[in-house]
Amino acid sequence: MLRNGLEPWHLLIVAIVLIVLFGSKKLPDTARSLGRSMRILKSEAKALKDENATTDVEGGVTSGAGGGAVADAATGATSGATHGEPPAAAR
Repeated sequence: MLRNGLEPWHLLIVAIVLIVLFGSKKLPDTARSLGRSMRILKSEAKALKDENATTDVEGGVTSGAGGGAVADAATGATSGATHGEPPAAAR
């Protein structure tokens, strides 16, 4: 069925359809917004990865262990604390 995958003329047709649907004014703005979103996502993922790596080294926590919200046994409320941090009331 898709022996050759996408050929150049397929991409040309898709580009023409996008220009007709969204107009040439909106496409650069959309591409710029998509690029910004991808940069933000990439930097946040890197920061999260670095944060997990330092937590693993400092606290001896292995990946996947100790995550999630911490519930306060007395009130049943949950805090946003993860990786063994004390609940908000104890801070």
